[in-house]
Amino acid sequence: MGRENVSDVRSQRELDRLAAALKENLKRRKAQARGRKAATSADDEARAQGETPKRDKPSD
Repeated sequence: MGRENVSDVRSQRELDRLAAALKENLKRRKAQARGRKAATSADDEARAQGETPKRDKPSD
């Protein structure tokens, strides 16, 4: 009986760890999306003013 309890505790800890990792991943992805949206808005504004949008990398 004691072994099952230890296993349940380990399983719950693993689930808690995974839940925390997913939450952090979602926060990071939302921040990235906000950054992309801001960059797109800046590009649109530059085009409206007749400028060429500036990029960080030549591949963009």
